[in-house]
Amino acid sequence: MNTPLSSERDQISQNIGAVLDFYTREEQKIGRWQRVLERISLFIGQPAFLGFILLFVALWMLANLALHRLGLAEFDPAPFFWLQGIVGLGALLTATVVLTKQNRMAKLAEQREHLDLKVTLLTEQKAAKLIDLMEELRRDLPNVRNRHDPEAAALQQSMNPDLVLAALDERGESEAPSTPAGEAKEGSGGNG
Repeated sequence: MNTPLSSERDQISQNIGAVLDFYTREEQKIGRWQRVLERISLFIGQPAFLGFILLFVALWMLANLALHRLGLAEFDPAPFFWLQGIVGLGALLTATVVLTKQNRMAKLAEQREHLDLKVTLLTEQKAAKLIDLMEELRRDLPNVRNRHDPEAAALQQSMNPDLVLAALDERGESEAPSTPAGEAKEGSGGNG
C-alpha cells in the first residue's frame, strides 16, 4: 500500500537522485587537464599557500642579503629581478588556473539557472491547472454558490514561457544601455 508519506518520500528521493545524477554527469565531463587545474586551484586557494609565498619571498631575500654580507656572489642581487620574474609568472599562472575554474563553474551555474527557470515555469503551469480544477470543482458543487472570480480567472491562464522570456529580454535591453548612454551624454555635453 502506497501511503501519502511514502509517496512524498519517493518524490524527494527521486528529486535528490536527479540532482545527484546531474552533478555526476557534470563531473564525468571534466577532462584530465581540467581536473589537474582544479586540484591546483584547491591548493592555491588555501591560506597556507599565502604563507608559503611569503616564506619563499622572505627566504629568497634573506639568502641574497646573507650572501652579500658574507662577501659571496649573490644569485639574485637587490632589487631581486629573478624573484620578481618568478612572482610575476606565479601570479600569471594562478590567474589562469582560477579563471579556468571560474569559467567551468559559470557554465555549471548557467545550467542550474536554466533548470531553475524550467522548474519555475512548470510550477506556474501546475498552479494554473490547480486553480482551474478548483474553479471547476466550485462550479460543480451544488452547495457552493457559483460566482465569477476575476482574479482566479486570470490566474488559471498559464503564462506563455516565450512571452515571459521575450519580456525579460526586452526589459534587459531597455535597462542595460540607459546607464552608458546617460554617461556618454554627460561626457559629450561637457566637450561640445
